[in-house]
Amino acid sequence: MSHPTPGPLQGLRVIEFAGIGPAPLACMLFADLGADVVRIDRLAPSGLGLALGPRDDVNARGRRSVALDLKQPAGRDAALRLVAGADVLVEGFRPGVMEKLGLGPEACHALNPRLVYGRMTGFGQQGPLAAQAGHDLNYLALTGLLHGIGPAGGPPLPPLNLVADYGGGAMFLAFGVMAALWERQRSGRGQVVDAAMVDGAAALGSIFWGLSAAGQWQPERGSNLLDGGAPFYACYETADGRWMSLAALEPKFFAEAATLLGLEPRFVQRQYDRRLWPELRQALAAAFRRHTQAGWTERCAGSDACIAPVLDLEQAPQHAHARAREAFVTVDGRVQPAPAPRFSRTPAGPPRRAPEPGEHGDAVLAEAGLDPAALRAAGVLR
Repeated sequence: MSHPTPGPLQGLRVIEFAGIGPAPLACMLFADLGADVVRIDRLAPSGLGLALGPRDDVNARGRRSVALDLKQPAGRDAALRLVAGADVLVEGFRPGVMEKLGLGPEACHALNPRLVYGRMTGFGQQGPLAAQAGHDLNYLALTGLLHGIGPAGGPPLPPLNLVADYGGGAMFLAFGVMAALWERQRSGRGQVVDAAMVDGAAALGSIFWGLSAAGQWQPERGSNLLDGGAPFYACYETADGRWMSLAALEPKFFAEAATLLGLEPRFVQRQYDRRLWPELRQALAAAFRRHTQAGWTERCAGSDACIAPVLDLEQAPQHAHARAREAFVTVDGRVQPAPAPRFSRTPAGPPRRAPEPGEHGDAVLAEAGLDPAALRAAGVLR
């Protein structure tokens, strides 16, 4: 399973069973950093995800694809052959689905005891909700964190699907897989990584349990330091209807922001006096409305005022800092984030577009010693 892209994970072999949500992002991270990721797709479209084509499905970039009918014994056996030569398997089905296909951990470890078997679910492999359907918002709701996201007096708001799906899911799955690979160097054995979005999302919010225990977190939305309750940690509309973010938590940074914004000295002197916060918020709103977003961006350049423009998806790649760091790349005509993080000796190469389902079937199966023509004749290979 050769891979043309350099990177610190070059030589790592990953088998991904096609799915939606965080598992594809985790596998994108592996592929971005040089791993050879082979995605096993279904023979026919299954309605997974948003039905994005390869040019638009950024999370699916960098793979090779084999389309197999896993419900037929020959298709299952072909998948097992691929798993036998892999370092990592990633699947995101409900608990028990892979076992029913004959591809569960027991069957795979019998062939490949060194395999790290990554399982991505919303509620985990055990527990009363393990078999229940859900999405990012449901998982986040159960962690206690969604309750604190939203305006004062308003409902909890979905923070896109970044927290449970991608932060609590994909990132913890990738971290768990790498931790298991590290342990494998000592034991020589693989293991199952049970990554649940409810677990990972809760861990992301660890600081808030500490703040709550210390009496520094109130349950009312929009009443705390980091949830928009503090007027110096919020977003304000500009003269052209765009927005600026202000995150001047420390007094020295707020003093610099106050100078740029033309605030009265008393606001600096009483920054943490909650009795003054309503008046401070009004003063900040009035100040930001005096100039456009571009005007404020220029005025704040080079300062430590912790003020930054709220950019949309078209603006972000054009920002001077993003350009300087080459933070975005163009793949097959589509602008998208560059691989991250960065490495001094083994930098990642440019990412490749997502594959068409089954695009690399012949090559991948032949590398594993299988006969693609025979599998195609049997109706288990696209």
